[in-house]
Formats: sequence, C-alpha cells, structure tokens
Amino acid sequence: MARRRLARPLEAPVPCLTYGLLLAIVSFAIGYALVVSNAEFWALALTCGFVFVAPMIAMGLYQAGRSIERGEKPTLGEMLYVRDAVRGDLAYLGLFLLMIYLLWGRIAQIVYGLSTYQLHRTVDDFVTFALTTSDGNTMLVTGTLAGGLIAFLTYCGVVVAAPMLLDRHTGVFTAIATSVRAVAENFWPMLIWAAILGVLTLASAATGFIALIVVFPWLGLASWRAYRDLVPGPLPA
Repeated sequence: MARRRLARPLEAPVPCLTYGLLLAIVSFAIGYALVVSNAEFWALALTCGFVFVAPMIAMGLYQAGRSIERGEKPTLGEMLYVRDAVRGDLAYLGLFLLMIYLLWGRIAQIVYGLSTYQLHRTVDDFVTFALTTSDGNTMLVTGTLAGGLIAFLTYCGVVVAAPMLLDRHTGVFTAIATSVRAVAENFWPMLIWAAILGVLTLASAATGFIALIVVFPWLGLASWRAYRDLVPGPLPA
C-alpha cells in the first residue's frame, strides 16, 4: 500500500502556485475583456458560475495531491495535462456540470424577468436596482435561495466524484452516488466546507482574481485530502 501523506501546497510550492497564477491570469483576462467590451453582465455571470466548473479546473491539483501522497514531486507539466483525466466518465461529469450551469443561468434570467419590467443595461444600474428597491431585494433573496440550492446539490454530487473519477476506475454514476452518500453521512462538516469554498471563491473574485494564486491551490489540495478521508482505500498503482 502506498504511503499516505498530507497534501499541502508547501510540499510542491512552485508548481501549485504557478497553477494558481495561470488560473488567476486567465480569469482576469477574460473578465477584463468582457468589461472593456461592455459585457459586464457576462463577467458577473461567469464569475458566479465559477463554482460549477471549479471541480474540473482543479484536476491538476488533485493530480498533485495524489503524487504527494505517493511520495513523489508533482510537476507543472503533469498538472496541466492530467493523462488519467482524459476518459469518458470525466467528460460526462464535465457535461453534467455544464448543464447545471446553463440551468442556473436560465433560472437567474427567470427570477430577474419576474422581478422587473425594466432592462438594466449596466452593472451599476443593476446593482442600484437590486440594493435600493423592494423588487430588487426580493429578487436577491429569491435568486440567492434558488442559486444556493442548485449550487449545494451540485456540490453534493461532485465534491467527492471529481477526484474519485481521477483516482479510481469507476463509473460516473457510482462516483456521484458515493459523493452524495459522503455528504449525507458527514452533513454538517461538509456544509461548513461548502460555505468555506463559496466564501473564498467570492473573496478571490473580489480581489480581481489575484487571491486565486494562493486560494485555489489550497482549496484543490484540501478537496483532494477530504476525498481521501471520506473514501478511504489504497492509492492505485
């Protein structure tokens, strides 16, 4: 059985922080391009939807966590191209997350459309409407509840499934069922972990994604460690 070690960024600071830096640069570049193109709403939507695609983006960090547990030093190359992630079941999980993200976007549009008859063409106008009017406050509460429920249900299905599909040769449905069961059996700790993920992701976006350089590697390796504790077993050879 492979020797298990705690996966921490300090075990491989250069590749892990470089991974976070690349993600921060790409995120900032996309956000900046949308803002200067007068597509601020798309920037806001993509930022909010980041939580739905983060498990797939973190595959390189799961790979780093697996290497560290084996007593190996992960490299940036193997983190950027995770060979074991190129398989059908992970593609199905990615498609599932994409569909959830599109569903979330449509629900957000419906909530917005039912809340006002006006079209707010800028983010400033939208923020003013949301924060200073009763209809806007109702929209925020309804949207937060609906979005939070969708996000949490998605989290239940992928928090263990994403690293499990990388680590073990199992089907996507088995991985999702294992993830849901793990959350159900450890509900309050996993609820707190979901809140930490959400708060740190939003805080990173508020810094112009600069904080992702450190936050995302830490969250990715911590998520790997959570999976290994929730679904114990020997590391595959």
